This record gives sequence, structure tokens and C-alpha cells, in this order.
Amino acid sequence: MRSRAALFLLVACWTNLPGQFASAPPEWNRPVEPFRVVGNVYYVGASDVSAFLITTPQGHILVDTGFTETVPLIVSGVQKLGFRMEDIRILLATHAHYDHAGGVAEVKARTKARFLVNPAEVEPFSRGGKGDFAFGDTYAFPPSKPDGVLRDGGEVRVGGVVVTAHFTPGHTKGCTSYTTTVREGRHSYRVAMVSSVTAPGYQLVNNLKYPEIVEDFQATFAKLRALPCDIFLAGHSWEFGLPEKLKALRNGASGNPFVDSEGYRRWVEKSEAAFRKQLEDQRGKPARNP
Repeated sequence: MRSRAALFLLVACWTNLPGQFASAPPEWNRPVEPFRVVGNVYYVGASDVSAFLITTPQGHILVDTGFTETVPLIVSGVQKLGFRMEDIRILLATHAHYDHAGGVAEVKARTKARFLVNPAEVEPFSRGGKGDFAFGDTYAFPPSKPDGVLRDGGEVRVGGVVVTAHFTPGHTKGCTSYTTTVREGRHSYRVAMVSSVTAPGYQLVNNLKYPEIVEDFQATFAKLRALPCDIFLAGHSWEFGLPEKLKALRNGASGNPFVDSEGYRRWVEKSEAAFRKQLEDQRGKPARNP
């Protein structure tokens, strides 16, 4: 994990008073000019927390909202791209942490979109992130009751576009990654928008609040290794190399820099290796190479 990712554990601007929520670290929420990633998939997030807009003639899908403070950036980005927030029909989230879900309540209120989640995340979203197995009430966000639940391998359809949900728990009990296939010119691309797979400061061994955490992480890495991916997208910019790829894109790269199946494989392998080392360290044994 990048050193600045440690801010997730160190920044606690929220105090335990009614009506207050965790504040965004400013360096994670800097504006990014919105852009088309591929086909009908657009980036409308901030510098370090992602939000992806998938457009269709019959309405749009938004994946993640960043922090509460990210919402104005998303609204501006959607408008700059020539779309309307009111046309967002489905709202999806990768998981119920404030840096990915803090803006859900406001986006839902603005758009009247149906908010669909992993069944394991219904209560965390309804509680606004309070009672998290790792962070307790520290990173609270405005609560939002989901309108429906997803199923593992289930499809969300809007205007001919199909988005498939893949349950990838571990970072939270209900982490969900998403895939869709888009066509651009004569080519089809398999797009993966993956949830976080880190265990920042987590107790992995004998975790009474999440007894199956190790098994969930192991199953998630196996699932991600098998997931077809041409376009690699993720919840944080550093995970999929957003700054470098965006620079290449705007400098007129000959190909789409977001076509990065090898980068995706490396990310999965590196993430799994970090998890295994953390687990072995907690077990008091030397880490083994995967």
C-alpha cells in the first residue's frame, strides 16, 4: 500500500458528536478534469478516489461517489461531459467506507437513482459506516438505505448495457467489484472496476468481529485472478496508475493506456502478496512467496 494510503488510518477529523461525519483528506479530493476512459465509460471522480459513469440512451449508472466532499466534483464532471445527474438511474458502490460512499446519500437525493448493494452492506450503509468491524464509528458518513440488493454474478441492466456484480469481500464484508463489456470501433473491451483488497491495520488472526476474514480474502484473490480484464479501473488512483495513464492519454498516446491487462494481473499478485505477508506476520511465521 502506498504510504499516503496510511492516511485512511491516521486522518480522523470526525469527532463523536451528533450529525458530524468524517472529513475528506484534501490531498485525496483534488479536482480531476473528467474524461472518457473507453466507449461509454467515463471518469468523474477526484484525484485519489474514483467515480465511474457508465452512460446509456435510457439513463446512466454511477459506480462510487467518493467522499461527501467529492459530490460537487462529480456533478461538475457529469455536466462538463454533456450529461445530466438527473439521468443517473442506478447507483452502485464498491463498499461502505467513507472515501467511496460518503456521497451516496446526496447523489441519491439529487438523482432519485436506485441504490443497489451487496446484501452484506445493507446495514453498514444504513448506519452510515458506524460499527465497522475495523474502524468502529471513526469514519462515519451520511447514512443511506439501499433500494435493493445485488447477487454474486448478477447483472444490472440499463439501456442495453450490462454490468455484472462480483462479490469480493475482505476489505469489508460486502466489497463488490463490477465488470462490463464495451465496444469502441471494431474492438470489444472487458472493463473491470475492482473494489479495495487491502487490510489496513486489520486483525486477520482470530478476529472475533469478522471470523471468516482470511477465508474471504483468499476467495477474493482467487476470483480476481480468474476475472477477465482488458481495461483496469479501481477505487483509488494509485491502484490503476491513473496519473500516468491520464498523462499519456492527454499527450496523444497511440493506444488507450487504460488497456492494461498485465497491470491488472500485477496488481492482483502484489495485493495478494501483501495480504499473505500481513497474515504470516500476525501468525508469527516468515512470509512465503505466493
